[in-house]
Amino acid sequence: MGAALRRSVMSGAVAAAVAGGVYRALRARPRPDRQRTNYAGRTVDLYAGPAAVLGTAAGAAVLPLPARTRCAATLAVLAAGGCGAYDDLVGADDPRRGFRAHLGALRDGEVTSGAVKLLGIGAAGLAAGTLLKERPVDRVLAAVVIAGTAHLVNLTDVRPAVAAATVLALGAPGLPQGGLAAAPMGAVAALVADDLGERTMLGDTGVHALGAALGVAIVAGRGRAGLVAHAAALVAAAVYGDRISRLARVLSER
Repeated sequence: MGAALRRSVMSGAVAAAVAGGVYRALRARPRPDRQRTNYAGRTVDLYAGPAAVLGTAAGAAVLPLPARTRCAATLAVLAAGGCGAYDDLVGADDPRRGFRAHLGALRDGEVTSGAVKLLGIGAAGLAAGTLLKERPVDRVLAAVVIAGTAHLVNLTDVRPAVAAATVLALGAPGLPQGGLAAAPMGAVAALVADDLGERTMLGDTGVHALGAALGVAIVAGRGRAGLVAHAAALVAAAVYGDRISRLARVLSER
């Protein structure tokens, strides 16, 4: 086993151990306000979200990488998870979906939980990009990739374990290089069984943190051309997702 792969295994194992431990500890003391009704009408808890955040942050922190890289990953994960948690707790009953709806509300003077998430994760992405890249244009591209990947994983969170499967699929190519992708993959591996079994859900807390971690992994391993390509694809996915959200809202109102 090469050194890079050993680092990936170590990071994933730490992330899985922390995520699993946090999840079990939270489930030992259930709280009614940390429960939601899923698409099928079943009651699930939100404990997988904070477990994924802490597991991913721990897995990234133990990697033998430059301090700035580890700080960027930890910052992005914790900030994205925090913004997602705010949306989980405050915005659960808000019917508005998509960038346009939340930015429109912000223009009218209303700060929605979705706007907090959008601006907060964007700012965290820029801060992480500043730690990872030297030139201003690369820092902006990094912010787009980190925030865009967080949003992309959120778009896939439509059924049990779909977002988890997305994290595993997106992160797998980076494992042989010992990249940061091992941390979110390890955290997801510890939680996916209960997610699939509809006992818990990652929620906005988990999916945004996991996506941000994957975004940092992409940024850390790419030059400008790679960042441009990823940013363009993620912006296209966000625009498409916003259109689908608006269409779903229109159909639900009929």
